[in-house]
Amino acid sequence: MRPMRTAHAFATALLSALLLTLQTAPAWGQDAGAAPPAEAAPAPGILDRWFPPKPEGLDAQERLQVTAPFVELHTGPGRGYPVFHVVEREGWITIVLRHTDWYKVRTEDGKIGWMNREQLASTLTASGDRKTFREVVLDDYLRRRVEMGATFGRFDSEPVIKLWGGYRLSDTLSVELASSQVQGVYAGTSLWHVALLTEPWFKQRLSPFFGVGVGRFHNVPNKSLIDAHTTDANLGMVTLGVKYHLSERFVARLDFELTTAFLSDAKTSDYGAYNAGLSFFF
Repeated sequence: MRPMRTAHAFATALLSALLLTLQTAPAWGQDAGAAPPAEAAPAPGILDRWFPPKPEGLDAQERLQVTAPFVELHTGPGRGYPVFHVVEREGWITIVLRHTDWYKVRTEDGKIGWMNREQLASTLTASGDRKTFREVVLDDYLRRRVEMGATFGRFDSEPVIKLWGGYRLSDTLSVELASSQVQGVYAGTSLWHVALLTEPWFKQRLSPFFGVGVGRFHNVPNKSLIDAHTTDANLGMVTLGVKYHLSERFVARLDFELTTAFLSDAKTSDYGAYNAGLSFFF
């Protein structure tokens, strides 16, 4: 039962971190009268303390010209922070850094404030081209390489918990190491595998993936069963699933795995598993 307790603890910590992240974000509909004073810095969330925003990035220090009638500068990265300055049409701004969907910018007269991505979409680059902004969640995701997660599901009608870690080799290719624990009525089964996953439409927020892998299958029957024997075997697996990017670092995942255990030269056993869970990348 130790693997089950470990998996439950990991999943609980993962969900707690997600809830804390959502609670510390400024509310989109928050009244400006309830906002912190202009000189107050936004309170950092738990993930900001682990991974503070950095000025390095795809759009850092880029100079843009406003094409809308005006754009608003907020005192902090959120709609709940008051507007303290307006940049009119044909005015120039320079991107200093990015924090989630908000960009810190500097005006020509030296004022520094925050604008959301939607406002920046109505700007032109120095070369006169329309500025385009991909989903910030996906930009952050593609810059990171390591992913860890946990799922719950059913393995041939029995409950299963899976923990995994992955490393992104390229935009569309990653390698994954996973360990699963099945607590059945008549036996307990543990599995691990290493798999190669491909994500062809990696730029989409809802992104399908599939993969193949190999590993080990270990089945221990209950001692009350007569003539029951422990089984150790190699396994092969294929998986098909989809990821949905929830926030800067959290991804929801749903997948189906088909596992084949090679019990002997002449005997194999197939198992199907459905899994759903969360992953955290950094």
